[in-house]
Amino acid sequence: MTTTVLLVDDHPVVRSGLRAVLDTDTVHVVGEAATGEEAITLAAHLHPDVVLCDLRLGTGIDGIQTTAALRALDPAPVVLILTTFDRDTEILGAIEAGAAGYLLKDVAPEAIIEGISRAAGGDMVLAPDLAGRLLQGMRNPLPRLTDRELEVLRLMSTGAANKDIARTLFVTEATVKSHIAHIFTKLDVDSRSRAIHLAHETGLI
Repeated sequence: MTTTVLLVDDHPVVRSGLRAVLDTDTVHVVGEAATGEEAITLAAHLHPDVVLCDLRLGTGIDGIQTTAALRALDPAPVVLILTTFDRDTEILGAIEAGAAGYLLKDVAPEAIIEGISRAAGGDMVLAPDLAGRLLQGMRNPLPRLTDRELEVLRLMSTGAANKDIARTLFVTEATVKSHIAHIFTKLDVDSRSRAIHLAHETGLI
């Protein structure tokens, strides 16, 4: 049985390379999309069994948002993420959005073909090391920071002082201090260095 696949990647060379290695007796590429929006439109018309989607798609919506929209279609295709990014927050985000699996682009073509077939058959497809991290992340969910708190955290990680962060974000130092207090509380830390270390360790930034 042949599994039909829609490729979603903002790099034409990557799409061409994937098409070349994936078109086999068991997998048939029925279309290509460069953006999430294009992927949703094509999936609604082509009805692929599996959408192989990158996580970062340049302009427009990202892979996680694309996954959620694709899974809302009727019929809904299976979505398998294929990317170079392996931060815990992104893996969890993709799975929570409805992705059936998460593979990294450095895997062998055979692993991608096998992953497509397994995902189409209803299996969850994750590299062993990613599976362990996903399970750990589900047991210990990452704190939900607001977009502004994430901005402050990223600026903190560059070594910026409160006054510099305030200037960059066009807010007062008091507001910055308030955001930092909320960050410390949510991350359960008591210093900037620990907040930054945890953020890097868990993929928040």
